[in-house]
Amino acid sequence: MAESKASVIWQENKAFMGVSPSGHNVQIDADKEKGASPMELVLLGLGGCASYDVISILQKSRQAVTDVRCELTAQRAETIPAVYTDIHMHFVVTGQGVADKQVEKAIKLSSEKYCSASRMLVQGGVNITHDFEVVAS
Repeated sequence: MAESKASVIWQENKAFMGVSPSGHNVQIDADKEKGASPMELVLLGLGGCASYDVISILQKSRQAVTDVRCELTAQRAETIPAVYTDIHMHFVVTGQGVADKQVEKAIKLSSEKYCSASRMLVQGGVNITHDFEVVAS
């Protein structure tokens, strides 16, 4: 099993500096004044993980992709712990001659096989849905 080590260092009030396993700093702030909140980072992590997969799969299938944007809409429980209950991921894929069928396949492969963030959240009970649009460039 692969091990990762990260650290989170308190700065002031509800602000922290996260240091990733690869040594990158991430500003975290529960008040959202100096950085993203911890739960916002979970949502961004999901979007980043899935977007990487979608781009990679589309490039391997020789689609002329020039841009991918993942717009996430999330609902949280009203009681503590206020976990995400539902997340919708809308992918906007831009390129020349990009096939809808290939985008649909890439999103399905990401969500069902490759995106570890998605798999972890789904196993934790989060309902994740997807849709997409293809924009010609």
